Amino acid sequence: MTNLFQAAGLEAAAPRPLADRLRPKTLAEVTGQDHIVGPDGTLTRLIAGGRLPSLVLWGPPGCGKTTIARLLAHETRLQFEQLSAIFSGVQELRKAFDRAKLGREQGKGTLLFIDEIHRFNRAQQDSFLPHMEDGTITLVGATTENPSFELNAALLSRATVLTLNRLDDTALDDLLKRAEAEMGRELPLDGDARATLIGMSDGDGRSILNLAEDVFSAFPVGGKAGTPEELVRVVQRRAPIYDKSREGHYNLVSALHKSVRGSDPDAALYWFCRMLDGGEDRLFLARRLVRMAVEDIGLADPQALVVCNAAKDAYDFLGSPEGELALAEAVIYLATAPKSNANYVAFKAAMRAAKSHGSLAPPKIILNAPTKLMEDEGYGTGYEYDHDAPEAFSGQNYFPDEFRDRPLYYDPPERGFEREIRKRLDYWAKLRAKRGGGG
Repeated sequence: MTNLFQAAGLEAAAPRPLADRLRPKTLAEVTGQDHIVGPDGTLTRLIAGGRLPSLVLWGPPGCGKTTIARLLAHETRLQFEQLSAIFSGVQELRKAFDRAKLGREQGKGTLLFIDEIHRFNRAQQDSFLPHMEDGTITLVGATTENPSFELNAALLSRATVLTLNRLDDTALDDLLKRAEAEMGRELPLDGDARATLIGMSDGDGRSILNLAEDVFSAFPVGGKAGTPEELVRVVQRRAPIYDKSREGHYNLVSALHKSVRGSDPDAALYWFCRMLDGGEDRLFLARRLVRMAVEDIGLADPQALVVCNAAKDAYDFLGSPEGELALAEAVIYLATAPKSNANYVAFKAAMRAAKSHGSLAPPKIILNAPTKLMEDEGYGTGYEYDHDAPEAFSGQNYFPDEFRDRPLYYDPPERGFEREIRKRLDYWAKLRAKRGGGG
């Protein structure tokens, strides 16, 4: 809605950030999201077909969610209402619904844009449902969080989720070229500094335009091109996107863990350093490394657990940043160690058996008989002391008598130290079969 100052043209004289001046005027001008707004994009086809469903736009900061919502309202001739879930509550929602109902009575549809929609609680999200169903509003919600976790199933079932991409280097360079056209001169940076500027933006279109504006202000017209070192001195690096309680955190944890499991020390170090750079709790990382040692290396290299615990102790002793090198050493050790999940599989299988078989008693042969009654009941009768048996192996049965067949939980692979364990187990199995303890 135009106010009196806008109508008088006074607003045009006010300073406007470069990012605002370069805001796209049409969906076709939105960069980096061709799968949505390109010639064959999802929204392009929906608009051409005359139908715009309620939408959830999911993507990182600065990828164009708000811009796309505004342009959708313009291209579909819907009234545009915008609220932020951070600053709005039930009262603001009711007023927006009332305005949408009034517009509908006048033959106008309303596109209600909710920024940070994941911040609304369950009841607030549910309040959209009847108005979406009867067509009073076309809801467009924007979120940086995974809708599967943050939005109600009922709301998601009535909306189409569109995933927006983090802007790649090509899209970011295109924004820099638009900035240069707007400013009437090239960025005063050499090639390496330009690449550094793109990296600093971390895939955020709004961020790169703000950084470019700083560069235009900091470097004089006609001066020599700035170097990466000079660039870093005059602009502030954008903080990496990393919320330790959100999906991005778990994505990086998963990437680190799977890189270690996949025996790729370089990838593992990269993800480890990404988490350090994002401010991750170092002791959380130490605990995760211990978990990898027992879950993915196990007895294929028993030293892995020792190394990880030593790394944690070293970090406790040294602190940051020196102690982080000990954790990095553990990352490399784990990634290059032989892998085995036999310990993990054996534990899970034995736990399932323990839960499913109830309170079975141990066989009497391996029980002590401290009383005459217990001795008369056969406790300990026939027990062979293994150290007195040939090769210190009696081959007796240690499972409950109710077990018909001897179960196999631990099955070590032919890798690392477990190759030696496998030889021992195979040898003992032959002795057990020979001595009647079960195969």
